[in-house]
Order: sequence, then structure tokens, then C-alpha cells
Amino acid sequence: MRAPLMRSVALGGADLSPAVDPTIMAAVRTGAWFVFSLSGGKDSTASAFAAMCLLDALGHPRERRIAIHADLGRAEWRSTPAIVEAIAHRLGLPLLVVRRPSGDMVSRWEQRFLSGKLRYEALEIYNLIGPWSSASLRFCTSELKVQVIGPELARRFRGETVVSVLGIRRQESPSRRATPISRADERFAKPGNMAGTRMITWHPAVDWSADEVFAIHARHALPLHEAYTLYGANRLSCAFCVLASAHDLRACAAAPGNLGLYRHLVDIEAGSTFSFQPQRWLADIAPELLPPALSRDVERSRLAAQERRMLEAAMPADLRFVKGWPPRMPSWAEAAAIAQCRAPILAHHGLDNRFSDAALIRARFAELLASKAPFAG
Repeated sequence: MRAPLMRSVALGGADLSPAVDPTIMAAVRTGAWFVFSLSGGKDSTASAFAAMCLLDALGHPRERRIAIHADLGRAEWRSTPAIVEAIAHRLGLPLLVVRRPSGDMVSRWEQRFLSGKLRYEALEIYNLIGPWSSASLRFCTSELKVQVIGPELARRFRGETVVSVLGIRRQESPSRRATPISRADERFAKPGNMAGTRMITWHPAVDWSADEVFAIHARHALPLHEAYTLYGANRLSCAFCVLASAHDLRACAAAPGNLGLYRHLVDIEAGSTFSFQPQRWLADIAPELLPPALSRDVERSRLAAQERRMLEAAMPADLRFVKGWPPRMPSWAEAAAIAQCRAPILAHHGLDNRFSDAALIRARFAELLASKAPFAG
């Protein structure tokens, strides 16, 4: 339902109010903590502004509100930290900035590929794993945001009811069409926990359109990221997001502050033989920005990627990685094929070929199969 008290954000005579439900209204009445997640993007800013106005109208104490930002480090637009600070200041909120202790988003991609190479060398995985997150494996969100913010809030507000305000809209994508107004978040505060901590997620802008979000910014002079105002991006996330459109990737590449990051990520493409997105090489977004040597490395990487895919396709399909891998022992012919296909991939990445023939492959599979057998003692 729409809150009837949001007259301050009326657009064109229509009442554009944050979506609320009984859970949120009860949290307001009981003086819960409200934590506004700010990314620097338009949706989180508009959501926070509208929710702040509603909370003020309902008499919720401002001293029980705070803004939080998960800093993704080098993966962010260079201007994002400053705009997040400006948004928090405009809202009158203290700002808490949190970071993944073991490295930023770029480090996480680099760590993933290094770990994947070592596992491939040890024949713990069947196919080489690339560095990048994806739509089906969004560790960029889970590890760099959710797993950083959630524990911090549970620790900081132990024993309290905490409402996390997020700028998610149903119109954004098919996967978000069923987004509720609010939901219980039990990931970091299990039901019945001894401290009595309760966590709720609230989506005040869940019913709004992008045009309505931009209109709120214009009407109330809310800070708007240069990604939109100077470079024409439709959405803001990482400077180069694995889920971004080609248009938004080009917008990011056009910003001088993102040049170093652009070249670094293309260099990871060149070294890994994995394109930034499944059907798109980041190198193709702005090839004119790449040094000639890096462009040549990318072309070699494309050829190596084609060879890797061809070799992996020639390996026995039913032995591909699944939970509880490996599923069975390969035949002698299959083991020979696996050894033959792995050799060029290992050589390309400078990895040791420890299982170079059928006998060694079968011995490694036997070892892996034995390690997952039930303990008989």
C-alpha cells in the first residue's frame, strides 16, 4: 500500500508515496533502527529520501537512522565515494562505510581465477573456471555487499529490530517483479536468537518507474551520479558490471576516471582467456582506449579461448562437474582423452601437468572417489 502522508513528494499533482505494509508500520511504532543502503545510484537515493520523509511524518526519531555503503574498492566509479557522502549529507544521515576485509571486487575476481587454476592443476575440477561473477553466480553482491553489511548490522544493533531500506524496483527486471514491500531477513538474525535481534528488508520504491525516480531527484534537488548526468548510463553499479548492457559499459569507459580500471579488467580477460560477459569481451567496448600490446594480448586470448572451449567439448560430457564430483571412474580411453585435452590448457597458463596420461588420470579419479566414500571405521 502507499503511505498517505507523503505529500512532500507529490509529482504533477499525484501522490507518489513509499510503499509500506503493516510490518513496516509496526517497526516505526516500536522505534526500530532504519538503515539506508546507499550505492550512489538513483534508486537507493530516491528510496531513502521518500522513506526519510515518511519516517519524519510518523514521528520516528532521527537518531535511530543511519546510512551504510559497501565500498567495492577499485570496481567502483572513482566518483562514487564522494556522491555517497553527498547523498548521506543531503539526507541528514551519519554514514557508515564497510568493506570486505580480504580485498575489493577486483581482488575477488583475481583470487577466483588463481584458485580456479590451482584446482584445475590438481584435477579437483573438470573445466577451467574463469574469474568473473555472472547472473547465476552473483558473488559480487553476496560477498561484497550482503555478507559485509549483514553481519555488521547484526553486531552493531544486537538485540534491536533493524529495517534495511533498499532501492529495488519491480520494473527493473523480470527477476524482481515479485519483490515484496518488506520481508523478514533471517540470514544474520535467526528466529528466536538469544540476543533478540530481528532484521527486516524494506523496498519503499518497489512500485515506482525509472521516470518517477528521476523526477523525485529533479523536484527535490537530490544528488545524482555523474554516470547518469554526464555519461548517459541507465543504471549504476560497479563501474564495469558483469550484468551491464553494452550502452552502460560504454558510458563507464567514457569516464576518464575509469580508464585504469578498464585496462586492468581487459588485462584480466587477456590473461584468463575468459570474456568479461559470456557473450561480450570488455575489450570490444572501447578498443581505442587499449595500448597496442594489450590489444594483441586480447587477440591471442580469443584464440586460446576458442581452443579451450573446443578441447573441453571433446572431454566426456557426463563427467562434467556436478555436486559430489566426480560421478564415476573414466574408462582408459576417456582418461586418455582427458589427459590430452588438459595438456594445452595447463601449458597456456603455465601450470604443472601432474596427470599427463591415462594411468595418472585414473589414479587421480580413484583418489577423489575414495575421498568421498562413507567412512567405514
